[in-house]
Amino acid sequence: LVGIGGGNPGPITDVKGPRRASATVALRHARLERLVGCAVPAKTVERALTGLGMKVRRTAGGWRVAPPSYRFDIRIEPDLIEETVRLFGYSNVPARMPRISLVAPDVPEARLEPRRLSALLVDRDYQEVVTYSFVDPDLQKLIDPSNTPMMLANPISADMSVMRTTLWPSLLQALQYNRNRQLERVRLFETGRRYLSAEGEPTEEAVLAGVASGNAAAKQWGVVKREVDFYDVKGDVEALSALSGYWGEFRFLAANHPALHPGQSAAIHVGGEQIGWMGVLHPSLQSRLDLGPAVLFELKLNLLAQRRVPAFTEVSRFPAIRRDLAIVVSEEISGHKVVEAIRGVAGNLLVDLQLFDVYRGERIDSGRKSFTLTLTFQHSSRTLREAEVDALMAQVISTLAGEVGAELRR
Repeated sequence: LVGIGGGNPGPITDVKGPRRASATVALRHARLERLVGCAVPAKTVERALTGLGMKVRRTAGGWRVAPPSYRFDIRIEPDLIEETVRLFGYSNVPARMPRISLVAPDVPEARLEPRRLSALLVDRDYQEVVTYSFVDPDLQKLIDPSNTPMMLANPISADMSVMRTTLWPSLLQALQYNRNRQLERVRLFETGRRYLSAEGEPTEEAVLAGVASGNAAAKQWGVVKREVDFYDVKGDVEALSALSGYWGEFRFLAANHPALHPGQSAAIHVGGEQIGWMGVLHPSLQSRLDLGPAVLFELKLNLLAQRRVPAFTEVSRFPAIRRDLAIVVSEEISGHKVVEAIRGVAGNLLVDLQLFDVYRGERIDSGRKSFTLTLTFQHSSRTLREAEVDALMAQVISTLAGEVGAELRR
C-alpha cells in the first residue's frame, strides 16, 4: 500500500475483549437413553465427548460438559446426545417399535359434532365453502350495521379490511361469484367464526350459516319450477334441530333484521335463548348486489351442538284416542302460540300434537285464519275413557278461547 499510494503507516492498535469462560451444557443419562432407545454405558459417553475436545464433569444423574470455543453448534442437551450417538454408532442402536399408550377420547353423548351438522346439510343438497374471515367494510356495514367490526392493521386490500361480525357477507360474495358464472341454483353453507367486540375486548363465536338461491329443486319433469322460499330453508333448519334432539322446540319468532326482508324474517329461539336468524335477503341488498331472492340463516354452534341425550320410554300397550280440532283465530296469532297453549293444559296424557292445516278463504272472515290440529291422548298403564278425553278437550277449547281468542270452526 505504501509503495503504490505513498504515505506512512500509522500505529497498530490491538484491542482484546475480556476472556469469557465457555458455557457448560447439562447432559442427563436417563434422557440420553430415553431418546436413543437403549442403554449407553457411562464410560462410552465420557470417551466420546472427551475425544471431541470437550471437558466432561460427572454430576448426579449425568454430566456437565464444556464444549471447546470452536464448537459453537453445541448449545443444548440434544446437541450433546447427537454427538454421543454418532460416535456410539447408529448401527448399535436397536430398531424398536415405539410404545404408544392409546387413550380413548372423552366424547360426551350430549355433544353433537359440527361435522355431523355439515353432513346433514350436504345430504340436503348444500355445498360447503371456506371463505376469508375479513370482508368488505361497506358490505359489512350494510348487512350488520349494529356491530362495529374490528379493523385490520395490514389488510390484503381495501375490500378485505375488516373482520366479519357475521358469515353472511362472505356467503353473499360466494353466491354472487357463482351467479355471475351462470349457476342458477346455488345452496351454500359454511362453519366458521365471527368476530365481535364485547366491552372493548375482541371475542370469537363459532356459527353455522347458509344461503339458498334459485330453484327450490333441481330441474326435472315431476316438480313444478319455483323459487326457493322462506319455508324451504326453514325445513333445513328444522332438520338441524331434529338432529340435536330438539325437534319442535325451535321457535321462529317474527322479527326485523337490517339484512332481511321485513315480514319474511325470524329470530330463532330454543330454550328461551336466541340461537340465530333466518329470512329472505332484503330487496335493497338484492338490487345492490345484483342478486335475485336469496334465503339466509345463521345459528350459534355452541347451542346447536348441545344434543339431548335419548332416554328410554316404554311403549304403552293401551290404545290411544285421537281427536281433530279446527279453530279460527286472528291473523296475528302464530301456530306456535296455539300449540304451546294446548300443551300447557293437556298435560302428560297428550302424547302427540300435530298442526297439519292452515286455511284462509271462503267462510273465514277477513283478517282471520283457521288452524286444524290432531291431538293424540294415551295412558301408559290403563285404557283412557272417553269421558276423560272429552273433559281434556273441553279444557283445551276453553284455554284457547281465553289465551288466543280462538273459536271453533263450524
